[in-house]
Formats: sequence, structure tokens, C-alpha cells
Amino acid sequence: MFKNPSSQLENPLPVITPKQEQILQGAIRVFLKEGYARTSMDRVSASAGVSKQTVYSHFQDKEGLFKALIERLTLACFQSIFCTEELHGEPAILLRQVAEIYLTKVADNPDYLALLRLIITESQNFPELAKLYTQTVVQRGRQILSQYFASHPELEITDPEAMAHIFFGSLVSYVIVQEILYGKELTFLSRDRLLDSLMNVVMSQSLNTVGATTVY
Repeated sequence: MFKNPSSQLENPLPVITPKQEQILQGAIRVFLKEGYARTSMDRVSASAGVSKQTVYSHFQDKEGLFKALIERLTLACFQSIFCTEELHGEPAILLRQVAEIYLTKVADNPDYLALLRLIITESQNFPELAKLYTQTVVQRGRQILSQYFASHPELEITDPEAMAHIFFGSLVSYVIVQEILYGKELTFLSRDRLLDSLMNVVMSQSLNTVGATTVY
């Protein structure tokens, strides 16, 4: 039974020390205000109230610091969902709860939205930022969900990885369209409508199997 997806991750999140948390809080303010290119370790250290050497000793370089920031604002929240919810429960209930918590804890986090805007804006000049986000957030989220789907054969999902991509990708794209591309004002789609359809997609195979069994 798949009860603890975080233990299945190849690279679980490191424990954040109080000093690292202090640095990350300072880094958030600088990155989101100045952008990636204009952010320097001097500005981060001043914002965090620590020496520049302290920042380097904890995060090595600006890319390492930015990666930790992505984890702080996204993966830490996303992983906490899986640590607090019982993944051995009923998929029809559990998966909707996971999606709802993701949308409330992540999509409603203004720092996360600002970070996502930053990554999209700077992706052309700094493609490594977009790749870093994809590797750190999208691929790991897909891995967690893929393992969960694979552990529930009653769902009759033939390709757990692809279904995980559909599930997680739908949530991410919803956030981008509604919260960043002004979808709320132009083509509003309620979260309930999205989640109803998403759950229908995930549960369709098992429901079809039940229906066929009932008919015969």
C-alpha cells in the first residue's frame, strides 16, 4: 500500500534550518522585486540580515538559492499535502481533496504566483530557470501522483505517469490561465467545474468497469 509518497522521492526535500529560513525570507523579497538577473547575493544578504558568506555557505550560488526558493514556495507546500492526507483512502475522495488543497494552499499563495510570473517572464533570457522549475516541481509532482495511481489498480489506469501528468498539469495550467493570464476576468472557470471534470477523467475507467459488470 502506498502510504508515504515522500519517502519514495529520489531527492526528498532537505530540512530547512532557522538560518536558511531567514535567508530564504530575505531572498523572496529580492527575487520577486528585482527579478532573477538583477538579484545579487549582496542584496539577498542585506535583505536577510546576514553576511554574504553566510548565504554562500548555505546555498553555494544564486542558482542554488533560487532552487531552494522554488522548493520553499511550491514543493514544501505540495509535499505537505501528501504528508497530512491519507493516501490509502478512497481515490474518489482523496484525489479531489489533494487537488482542492493544492489550489487553496498553492494557487492562493501570492508569493507562489509572483514566483511563477518571474519564471515565465525570465524564461527566454534564462531558460535554465524554466527547466529548473519543471524538474523541481512538475516532474516531482508527476512522480508522486504516478506512484499513487500505480498503487491503485482498481482505477484501471493503463499509464499512471501520463494520467499523473494530466492530473497535475491540469492544476498548474488552471493556475496560470486563471491567476496570471487574467482568465478570471475573461473566461472564468470555477474550480468546482475543473475538479468535477478532472475527477471524471481519472475515475472513468473504473466506473466503466463497474458499469459493465452491473449490466452483465
